[in-house]
Formats: sequence, C-alpha cells, structure tokens
Amino acid sequence: MEMPTDVLLVTANVGSLFDNVGDIEDDWLHEFFMTVQKHKPCFVALHFQEVGGKDYMVNMGHAENFFRTIESKHEMADFDRVCVYVDSNFKDVDSFTALGSMYFIHKSLKNIQQYDFSEKEFIAVSGHNKYMVSLEEVTTIEKEKFPKNFWPDFKWSRKGYMRTRWLINNQGLDLVNVHLFHDASNLIACNSSPSVYSANRKEALRYVIKRISDSSSLPFFLFGDFNFRLDTCSLVQNLCMSADIQMVKRNSSNEIIYEEKDNDHKVLLRIEPKIFTYLHQAMFRENNGKELLKYDKEISAFHDVITEEEIHFPPSYPYSEDYTKPTQYMNTRCPAWCDRILMSHSASDIIHRREEGESGVVYNTLGTDICMGDHKPVFLFFPMKTITH
Repeated sequence: MEMPTDVLLVTANVGSLFDNVGDIEDDWLHEFFMTVQKHKPCFVALHFQEVGGKDYMVNMGHAENFFRTIESKHEMADFDRVCVYVDSNFKDVDSFTALGSMYFIHKSLKNIQQYDFSEKEFIAVSGHNKYMVSLEEVTTIEKEKFPKNFWPDFKWSRKGYMRTRWLINNQGLDLVNVHLFHDASNLIACNSSPSVYSANRKEALRYVIKRISDSSSLPFFLFGDFNFRLDTCSLVQNLCMSADIQMVKRNSSNEIIYEEKDNDHKVLLRIEPKIFTYLHQAMFRENNGKELLKYDKEISAFHDVITEEEIHFPPSYPYSEDYTKPTQYMNTRCPAWCDRILMSHSASDIIHRREEGESGVVYNTLGTDICMGDHKPVFLFFPMKTITH
C-alpha cells in the first residue's frame, strides 16, 4: 500500500518584487525555503503572476534570474527534476500573460509523469527543463490570454491562465495558474453589489473552468491571483451605518468621505479611485479578518464546481511595500483575499485528512510578519491520496 504523497502548492503575485528591488526578494526566498524545509513535500508547484512587475520591459531579465536563483539554491538540491515555464515574451502582445510556473520533484518521488497536450499522453519527467521566453511551441503546458473582445469596455490587460497536468503515483491532476482582473476604481466598486468588476471576474473564471472541464475530468487545482475583493458596497454601508457617523462628500470631487459627527469630525473613511483609507485599519487583521469573510462573496457563485480549505489568515492584499511595515496595509484598496488556492470537489476528495495530532493540511500565507511585497504569497500543503494497483 502506497503512502500519501506530500504536496506543496504556492501562489504569489511577485510584481512588487521587481518594481522594488532590494531586501524583499531575499526575504521572499528565505520564507519559501523555510516552508519547504518545514513541510518536506515531495512535489512543489509555484505559480507566479505579474512576472517582471509593471515595468516588465526593463525588469524581465531580473525576473528570469529570480527563477534561476530558486532553482539553483542548495535548499532545493534534493529536487532532482524541475520544470520551469515563464511567459516573458512581452513583445508578443496578443499572447503575453506575465505568468510563471515552477514545478519541483523530490528525488524520493519515483512514479511521476507529465502530460504532453500535443501527443495526448503522459511522458516521463527527467532533468531540469526551462522555458523562459516564448511558450507557444511548448507542448507540456496550455496557456491562454483572455480574448480581447471579452470586455470591450475595459482596457485589455495581460490576464490569463496556464495549465499543466501531472500523474503522481497514479493520481492524475491539473494545476492551473490563474490571474484575473483587478478593481480599476474603488469608487466604481462601491456603486453596486456585486460590483461590475466582480461580474467580469465571474465571467472569466467560468470561462477557465469550462475550458478545463471540457477537455478533462481529472481533479484540478486553480491557484493564482483571482483579484477577488470584498463586497465593498455592503462593507462600506456596514462600517458607516452608526448614527454617530455622517457622509460629508460623495463623488462631487471624485471621492467619498465619512466622518464622525463629534470628536472634531475625524475622518473615518475616505474613498477615491485609488485611495481607500479607513481609520481603524487594524480590524482587517483582528482575528485574521474573520469578521470580514462574510463580505468575501465572489467564490460563492462557484460552489457547484469548486471549493476551498477554510481561511484562517488575514487578507493577502494590499500590504505595505515599506520594509519596516510588514503587517500594515497600504491605503490604496480595501484589503481582500485576492490570492487563493481553489480546487474541484474531486480534488478535495484526494486530500488525505490525517488523524488529529498528525501533520495534515495547512492553508496559510508566507511571511506573515515580513515584508513580501504588496501580496502575501499563499500556500496549501497537503498529503495527497495515491492510487494503488
């Protein structure tokens, strides 16, 4: 009888690592390696979004060095097979997604194969396989940028998804790197419940799930930056419903302001297109933000097809990029659980739930008290059931 295979999935929007070169990158790597050493997985999947950052034309060389650093560090020496896919060909604007996926296979894991989407068969994995420019001819991934005509009212961006497929100890699964659309304006996000941005993300995620499901019945994990946001309209109404609070300005000067009626009219909440300043910001971290999960509604539309481990960590975005303020949020967006690891119900079924007291499933962030950029990476560690013959 085979033992469960320990798997580590990590998702990280790393744009700010390249936009703010410095100590953040070293700490990011340290936290990742510490997590690998702690959990000792046999299979590691790293999904990155915003590779190269906003200034990717300048930063892409540095980004590729970042991937090489992860691969070559002594902490990963026992992973003797590596597959790296980095969509760094920004000159091809019709297909560029800025997604990067890395997969590490421990020397103790003998029974593993990867799917070739062209040959439509699983093939052996050996050595270090790196694809770091154009991925259009690579047959062990499927990659797609969301079509330009999807949302004609919004600026076309480099959002999309990338899929790989694996057979690990006879258990097949799809791993999908996803990056969905953000909220362009806090003011527009406040106008309706759900927001227009939420509707766009819903359409995009349905599209991805349909593309996966139409071609495979295997369990799948979707992990990336979904850009899920709290229902800002409902949240703001709740934060400011007290009789001691009054709205003093809305939209007339492209902002919303709520202030306290007494207490020197202290401003409780200010919202502009790219500003979200709440006086009591600590509430987003109190009890890991548990009281705010009721506003985290975007996944609820997908409960028929996907699920998620219970969240016990604060919103993953937007953290301060100030090295001295690793637990503070920036006053740019309402904090939200943007970075997630979702799975099909069949994928949840292959997670081995160990007895109490044994090491089991862990769903958490990396670098809780360390600056990791504006997104805290999110990871899922779990023992995966295997199929015996």
